[in-house]
Amino acid sequence: MKDCLSADASSKNYYLIMNGSLALVGSGEYLPQMAEFEKSLIDDGVKNGKKPIYIQIPTAAGRESESRLNHWRDLGKEQAEKLGVESIFLPIYDRDGANNQEYADQIRDSALVYMSGGDPHYLANSLLDTLVWKAVCENYFSGGSISGCSAGAMALSSNIPSFRLSKKETTVGLNLIPRIKVIPHYDKFFKWVPESAVKKILNIQNDEILIGIDELTTLTKRSGLSNWQVSGRGKVHLLKGLDDRQLVAGDKISF
Repeated sequence: MKDCLSADASSKNYYLIMNGSLALVGSGEYLPQMAEFEKSLIDDGVKNGKKPIYIQIPTAAGRESESRLNHWRDLGKEQAEKLGVESIFLPIYDRDGANNQEYADQIRDSALVYMSGGDPHYLANSLLDTLVWKAVCENYFSGGSISGCSAGAMALSSNIPSFRLSKKETTVGLNLIPRIKVIPHYDKFFKWVPESAVKKILNIQNDEILIGIDELTTLTKRSGLSNWQVSGRGKVHLLKGLDDRQLVAGDKISF
């Protein structure tokens, strides 16, 4: 089975192939402050012919308690109800769930697939090379939106930094944004850490781009566009691979 980028090996210009919107979110999945933004991703998918369905993939939290998983399910359902769309919570907590054909089929033609927070390493290990991830990619290539929040954003790279697990080895990621490494919750966890120390801790390679995304802040590549735009209350911090600077709501950048 192929990952998203190898799904169309006929072209190296993969950002031109991807028809859906792609969002990297620092934190805040399903919160009231994010409702307008999440609705915009659904609208993008609907404009591309998708159904107004909000798919929740909670795999990153798959090893948390039942009460926490129910919390994420209920929070997403409440958000979808407020937005006037259908929500589908897929109980994908491990690789067996990610290879469930019934779950994969429910992703088809959905306007938004949302991967929420938890453990990015567990998320990538659970989804990579599965029926569900294949369905997410196919839906994205045909116009559906993908949003990764916190762990969901980290897992979309080719490999995932290991600072949360205090080990040197990285984890193979889902490879949707190969060179881009995301640090979510940047203003909360790294506010007092020098940027030089962050780069050293994460062992970022020369050809990689490291960005920090503050809480309740997003970096989004909209369907049909090649640039990315910041939205939300905080900043996006360009830490390595581009000129070091900070971006705020409305600013745009190309990778």
